[in-house]
Amino acid sequence: MLYDTNHNGETNYAYRRFRAVMEERLTYESHWRELSDYILPRRSRFLTTDRNKGTKKNTKIIDSTATQALRILASGMQAGITSPARPWFRLATTQSELNEMDSVKTWLFETEAAMRRVFAQSNIYNSLQVCYEELGCFGTMLLAIEEDFDNVIHTYPFTIGEYGLITDQKNRIIGYCREFSMTVDQIVREYGREKVTSRVLDLYDKGSLDIWIDVCHLVEPNEDRNVKSPFAKNKAFRSWTWEKNCEKDMFLRQSGYDELPAIGARWHVTGTDIYGRSPGMEGLGDIKQLQMEQRRKGQGIDKLVDPPMVAHPALRGQPASVLPGGVTYVDAAALGTGNVGFKPAYQVDIRLGELREDINEVQTRIYEVFYADLFRMISNMQGIQPRNELEILERKEEKLIQLGPVLERLHFEALDPLIDRTFSIMERVGLIPEPPQEAEGAPLKVEYISLLAQAQKAVGTQSITAAATFVGNLAQFNPDVLDKLDFDQAVDEYADMTGAPPKIIRSDEAVQQLRDEKAQQMQQQQALQTAQAGAQTAKTLSETKTEDKNLLTDISDMAQAGTLPGAPGAV
Repeated sequence: MLYDTNHNGETNYAYRRFRAVMEERLTYESHWRELSDYILPRRSRFLTTDRNKGTKKNTKIIDSTATQALRILASGMQAGITSPARPWFRLATTQSELNEMDSVKTWLFETEAAMRRVFAQSNIYNSLQVCYEELGCFGTMLLAIEEDFDNVIHTYPFTIGEYGLITDQKNRIIGYCREFSMTVDQIVREYGREKVTSRVLDLYDKGSLDIWIDVCHLVEPNEDRNVKSPFAKNKAFRSWTWEKNCEKDMFLRQSGYDELPAIGARWHVTGTDIYGRSPGMEGLGDIKQLQMEQRRKGQGIDKLVDPPMVAHPALRGQPASVLPGGVTYVDAAALGTGNVGFKPAYQVDIRLGELREDINEVQTRIYEVFYADLFRMISNMQGIQPRNELEILERKEEKLIQLGPVLERLHFEALDPLIDRTFSIMERVGLIPEPPQEAEGAPLKVEYISLLAQAQKAVGTQSITAAATFVGNLAQFNPDVLDKLDFDQAVDEYADMTGAPPKIIRSDEAVQQLRDEKAQQMQQQQALQTAQAGAQTAKTLSETKTEDKNLLTDISDMAQAGTLPGAPGAV
């Protein structure tokens, strides 16, 4: 047993687990705070009291290059991985022969379309944009996916500092906990009067509805559940919610989920670390250097324009002006010294050209560490014009080489669970089309056809194109070499790699049926041509004159005499 069977034991276990998970992340917090200060000052929640604070937070940001580069990274990942404007995933069975069947292809296509409609009407794409920023800055993201009556699903992106992750022995994210705040009014409306503590109920009855209450939430695998029980608390994942400082052992809600109700992902993980590292962490030194250099440049320019001044003591207490056209009056005795005017206390010797050049180098490194230069590569292309396909393809491969590992991790940690969770919710509410008999019980898999996923497969399409071109060149000298290439399979492989819609590619059975029909039509056409030729011959013979002795008359005479070869009784 993971916990005592009595209610008090469950509460104690949940609190201990919550505290242990949150303490595990303490060594990361100082780094996360620094990243937030220099890149995303409006993100991160390390205290529940950080909510709804509108005070200025970007006091450490002078140059916003890092924030802009992160924004480009997040937008590029949104467009390249989960674009709402084009299909980015495709469903298939694990059995290739089923995928070739028209009925299965149609069902899979209709299911994909239904899931895309659910994604489009929910807030998933807005939330993913936020999550990509969290990934790029802090290296870790967490997105809750809850069932919703109106839109099927509704998502809640969490920011760094307000949650802790739970991983298993394979370093997979299998649970999480978080601390957040709710007003007295919100907590009573959500959980009911009978579930809240006496303190909250007293505040509610007194009308103090906007007092904030700290709440804890823990979700983890339910290892010792009763699989035969219909109750929610016996589902695959258990969920406990309670007031942080409750005076008695009680839960606001004790429930469960069929799937992990949140997806978590890391940009890159070292060993068995729970939390990931990010481009923001790698570029933090450059980011801080950029702020320092911009501050020094501003100070230097300010001293050049308005330098600290020295003046003769005779000017003390006298009206003085350093404005253009201003006049300063002094007496004649002071004029006799010949040292009355103002002059700079020291000469500011700042080489703005060299400083700007170094700043540009630092900014370039920041753009590179956030991959912003790669996501803007096509708009910033230089060289051969017009922009040819080969150059674009080569640059896509360059992007793929650098982002390939991150893309694979996102597919595994974030997008696979997102699609599984959405599919299961839709299936429970009856939004998944009825599968054909052939596909019933067949396991499904997800294939990604986003821009970046297709770029991963671009190497394969090039090899197909190169092989087909090579065979075509050889066929000019020896046509028999065409028998070596399976053209049908080449079309299937190419369409799969490029993410072509499955409805435009016929199945092998449909292709064979089409070819059989064509062969039958050709045979019928040949038979018709033969019959027409025979009819024409007969017509010609019937119109031939038989008065004179000729071949036709000989044939006619032989037919009458029964001596025509092949005629009945002919010798």
